[in-house]
Amino acid sequence: MVLWSLQMESRATTRVLIVDDEETQRTALAAMAASWGFLTDTAQDGQEAVEKLSAFSPNVLLTDLMMPRMDGKALMKHLTANGITIPTLVLTAFGNLETALETIHELGAYWFLEKPIQPRELRLLLERVAAQSKLVERAERAERALSYQGVLGELTGASKPMQQVFALLRQVAPTKVAVLVTGESGTGKELTARAIHTLSPRAGGPFVAINCAALPETLIESELFGHEKGAFTGALERRAGCFEMAHGGTLLLDEIGDMPLATQAKLLRVLEDSRVRRLGGRGEVQVDVRVVAATNKPLEDSIRKGTFREDLFYRLNVLPVPLPALRERRDDIPLLCSALINDMNRKHDCKATDISAAALSLLSQHNWPGNVRELRNVIERAVILAGEGTIQVTHLPPSFQTPEAKAAAVAQENAGLPAVHLPVGTTIDQAERSLIEATLLHTRNNKTRAAEILGISLKTLFNKLKSYGASDAEDQHPG
Repeated sequence: MVLWSLQMESRATTRVLIVDDEETQRTALAAMAASWGFLTDTAQDGQEAVEKLSAFSPNVLLTDLMMPRMDGKALMKHLTANGITIPTLVLTAFGNLETALETIHELGAYWFLEKPIQPRELRLLLERVAAQSKLVERAERAERALSYQGVLGELTGASKPMQQVFALLRQVAPTKVAVLVTGESGTGKELTARAIHTLSPRAGGPFVAINCAALPETLIESELFGHEKGAFTGALERRAGCFEMAHGGTLLLDEIGDMPLATQAKLLRVLEDSRVRRLGGRGEVQVDVRVVAATNKPLEDSIRKGTFREDLFYRLNVLPVPLPALRERRDDIPLLCSALINDMNRKHDCKATDISAAALSLLSQHNWPGNVRELRNVIERAVILAGEGTIQVTHLPPSFQTPEAKAAAVAQENAGLPAVHLPVGTTIDQAERSLIEATLLHTRNNKTRAAEILGISLKTLFNKLKSYGASDAEDQHPG
């Protein structure tokens, strides 16, 4: 039912560009597609099709393979090189079927149609492509809407620096070129690589990540390129490497700055040729992989020291994506805390609801050398200790609970509390009791919270309440 409604919705808004050097053929195809409700335009070859792209903005491309000036294969290569993603149906004569299948595999065409074209088959394929295109458009709109609310994939941030990152990722993701993600440890480089993969046409393919710093030099080449049986001691069987496993998808090379120089030379060749030779192998394997590299080191410094190849740097740094440190986007801390609390509640089956203003103030003042990874650890600890209800200052690590930091946080929170008005002649004891009772009323009798606001220990508060004859003070005294 959903597919049928999408098909009906798509026809009137789906633009089909028909590219064929035979005038009668392209005119007949355009007439058929128009009779089914599609918007159509035609081009006599790939060159004219390129010229019409911006004005017509097709949702579907229907192209012949053999044409003068620019043929169908060259047209698709042009689109791919310029980051233009259009679902393509390839027209082919019987003798060119092998070429058509090769085009589908190498350049990602949607499917092929053999000449002479069968109208029923053409209509079915156009409707399928149109419906799929509409689903993709809906997903992209939803993704854009979420990003403006501070969420893109698994990344969170509504601050200006993160919105700039989100805008860059939306531009980078549809292309095939290499990306270099830079940033301090814990800023979310792997999550950024996953977002690039999810937003790209390769989203349906595999995402493979390898940490170049976590593997010894003797194993990293085997992990990357694979090996044949008997290639080295312990190689008991053939094993595919990360490039082969990521075929059709995305490969993240994390901590690329720690890759050995000898491996860098082999990596550069794979990036240039898109071919991998397993260790101990004689032949090469063709791979189609989008590479995202990540590092927390300034690679320019490594180049000067001679530990990183300059040519590899330029090959990887086609589209750089720098990530801001958490201290550079403190406005995101409340949003991050909310997202992390939800994650940790699911992970540990807890029921923490939110975080107090005083605790949030302390988090906002912290310098966060470990960035979002450090914040995640702090929130995980707090959620477990809180169990349910609101995360308080007492649930944060001891390093956050220095007297100066707590006093500043409480003072900031108290600035928004209601005032207590006392007439002249009120005794100190009466004033103290009025202040305690007003604070308990404000916290809805949450004594732990009231003690934090008053700047006294929970034990002192219970002793005060006991002296006032509060009925529940004795039962809840902490001892």
